[in-house]
Amino acid sequence: MSTTTARILDLARVPRRRVALSVVLGALTVICGAGLMATAGYLIVRAAERPAILSLGTAIVAVRFFGLARPLSRYAERLASHDVALRALAHARVAVYRRLEPLAPAQLRGYRDGDLLARVVADVDRLQDLHLRGVGPPLVALLAGAACVGAAAVVLPAAALILAAGLLLAGVAVPLLAGALGRRAQARQVAARGALSAELLDTLVAAPELVVYGAGDAALERAAAADRELARLARRDALVGGLGDGLGVAIGGVTVVATLLVAAGAVADGRLDRVLVALLALLALAAFEAVTPLTATARELPGALAAGRRLLELADIEPKIADPPSPAPAPPRDAVLALEGVRARYGFGERAALEDVTLHLRPGRRVALVGPSGAGKTTVVNLLLRFLDPEAGRVTLAGRDLRDYRQEDVRRAIAVAGQDAHLFSTSIRENVRLARPECSDAELTAALDQARIGNWVRSLPQGWDTAVGERGRALSGGQRQRIVLARALLSRAPVLVLDEPTAHLDEATATLLMRDVFAAAGDRAVLLITHRPEGLDAVDQVVTLDAGRVVASSPPAAA
Repeated sequence: MSTTTARILDLARVPRRRVALSVVLGALTVICGAGLMATAGYLIVRAAERPAILSLGTAIVAVRFFGLARPLSRYAERLASHDVALRALAHARVAVYRRLEPLAPAQLRGYRDGDLLARVVADVDRLQDLHLRGVGPPLVALLAGAACVGAAAVVLPAAALILAAGLLLAGVAVPLLAGALGRRAQARQVAARGALSAELLDTLVAAPELVVYGAGDAALERAAAADRELARLARRDALVGGLGDGLGVAIGGVTVVATLLVAAGAVADGRLDRVLVALLALLALAAFEAVTPLTATARELPGALAAGRRLLELADIEPKIADPPSPAPAPPRDAVLALEGVRARYGFGERAALEDVTLHLRPGRRVALVGPSGAGKTTVVNLLLRFLDPEAGRVTLAGRDLRDYRQEDVRRAIAVAGQDAHLFSTSIRENVRLARPECSDAELTAALDQARIGNWVRSLPQGWDTAVGERGRALSGGQRQRIVLARALLSRAPVLVLDEPTAHLDEATATLLMRDVFAAAGDRAVLLITHRPEGLDAVDQVVTLDAGRVVASSPPAAA
């Protein structure tokens, strides 16, 4: 087993005893099926000779036993195999998310949203095939095939040799051929599925813009091209699958015919009772149930391994942001948050997003950060939240570098109301309570009122239980922004970062909103990021950024 395969299996880790139970039950199912066919054949032929009924008792009991045991063992095997698959998926999802979460947002900028979605959903789902297709069937085939060959050897060794040869051809040669023919198509299917997912998600999200600018047909054609490529690869895989299944059936048929010929010769020589001919033939026919799934295994396992390698690609990215081995105690609420001579960039070779920036956020102080788009304002927020670490200088909280604290402690001290903040497809109540799930209804109402959206919420038929739709699409831009602001105000974080809180609002509403927000902030430090004048007359300092540098820092101009 290669190191990569071992690591992929580790992503979908399942206790070995559960895998072993699934394999044993699968082998028992095949053995019982073969036993049922063999004993039924013997019983039919022996009964045709009209012997004394008591002489058929053992055969009748055997047929009943195998007839009852097979469905029971199949049912138990299905339970065990589904348990293995679900446990594998649960472990894989958690493992992938734990590796992915520290990379967001800065280290995932090179991935399309749709491709990431395909990796954490479709690719993770494919990992269940590692156990259901990759581990289980070969072991079941080995155990059940050995049992069937052993049973045939007891009756007629020559027939056992023929059966062993047929099982080896159908269980080894055919899967190897199918795997060789379909390996590339399977691996390319995984990537093609990710590309199609990315195109579809981009088209759905950008549908209004595509329609407005008449680019909808081009976007649909790109999605259709991705779909055609996936369909082409799927057809090739289906052709390989049909070829493999056909070869398996042919080998099974040849094996049964050869078994009959050898058995007939043994009967003619007096080495075999004629009533055992049907037993051997049906035993050989039923034994191929053990190797039939191996062709599908050979076809689908490369796809599961390709999906695993795509997940390892994410898992192998070393997070640039990590907690220290011995983190400092959580900072006090009255701590000062500061940037001290900071230089920051997002990637090697890129120009610095910030250069020699110094900024202090003290309790009760209001600071506005202004500047054109691309000036570095969002980078300041990413540094404060420790989504990004500075290349030079440092970001401090209570005088200590943020890298000395746990990320959780840093982010607990800061509440952000961003213009791109996410609203979940649930109620207004749940979206606001995200900041503090244990809050009371009175606190929730106060936060909505401070964001100047409480009256509107109360006017709705379902009040704060009204659903906001996917990403808040049931709301206007201004309503979404104020719900996000209410969420930040509900938080008890000592630092508030307000990113364009008055976007989508008229001037009068924006002015009243900023007055209420500053009043509600109390002794919290507030960083206001804005392009608009509302609220600038109430801040203690206005810092102007341009091209990543502080070009002005002054008290606000008189209103």
